[in-house]
Amino acid sequence: MNIYVGNLSYDATDDDLRQLFEEFGQVASANVIKDRYTGKSRGFGFIEMPVEDEAKAAIAAANGKEIKGRAVKVNETRPRSEGGGREGGGGGGGRSW
Repeated sequence: MNIYVGNLSYDATDDDLRQLFEEFGQVASANVIKDRYTGKSRGFGFIEMPVEDEAKAAIAAANGKEIKGRAVKVNETRPRSEGGGREGGGGGGGRSW
């Protein structure tokens, strides 16, 4: 199960997330998302836990827990919507040439 962790301190690391979630079971990956240009944290991250029951217990227990001075928001990730929200176009906008 993939888990979203928001409202992270900008000082939080991958290891901080891993340590918090390993209390509840096996963690396949823990990633704080960083800005591609500055390399600084963007304030959120993702955890992947292979056992669904452990992941659900972790979500319930970690939501609102403080990490490095900030109460985090934790929930199951939602699947991305298909497409990019941009519909095809190319119409001439009613122009007649």
